[in-house]
Amino acid sequence: MKRLLTFTAAAAMALLASCAAPSSGGRDYWGHRPGPNGFRTVVLDAGHGGRDSGARSRFTGQLEKDAALDMTRRIRRELGGDFRVVMLRDDDRFIDLDDRAALASQKGDVLVSMHFNSGASGAGGPQTFYWRVDSYSLARRIQTEMDAVAPLQSSQPLNRRRIRLTRNPQIPCVLLEGGFLSNARESRLIADPAYRQNLAAAIARGIRAQAAHGDAGAGPLPRPINAPPSRPTDASEW
Repeated sequence: MKRLLTFTAAAAMALLASCAAPSSGGRDYWGHRPGPNGFRTVVLDAGHGGRDSGARSRFTGQLEKDAALDMTRRIRRELGGDFRVVMLRDDDRFIDLDDRAALASQKGDVLVSMHFNSGASGAGGPQTFYWRVDSYSLARRIQTEMDAVAPLQSSQPLNRRRIRLTRNPQIPCVLLEGGFLSNARESRLIADPAYRQNLAAAIARGIRAQAAHGDAGAGPLPRPINAPPSRPTDASEW
């Protein structure tokens, strides 16, 4: 995992207060604020969809867009009646990334975007991406839970990366990669409904833990970074 610059929660809160630039509606434009606590509305985003199939496994033929949608449905069931769950898509349709960010900001308290990865044949394991300070604890909790059920472990499990679904929503937001469709072993695991169910249950546990505890016990927060919203012209995204 890449080493992140961190500092104590007290120092973090002092810096947040000094550098935050509130936007309309009282939200902090940069995301420099404590992580979510006690929230009840979770926005689930199944990556890709419609004409955008995402990655494809050459071992099982599985498409990322289908696996991601199945996962969000399973996470919704795992969260049960304790949370209101908003699905950005519950069928096979395309939604622009900017539209996803805007819809999530309007509809929920936190955003969890579900994806599956593709890369070198030896790469494997789930990963979590975040950018904002207010998203770190949620990202760390979910990654810890995914690692507990995943046979393969990523060399970079927790990643701070500025992309449209980790920077642009006005709510805490994380992007999950549930494993590599390009990895022979992991691709076959992802094709197994029982494994997807275990992974969905792990993600739901991370969400529940964040709602119950906020930043408490999740470790020092990352340093604030003031960066503008991500744009379509930036480096390639999911």
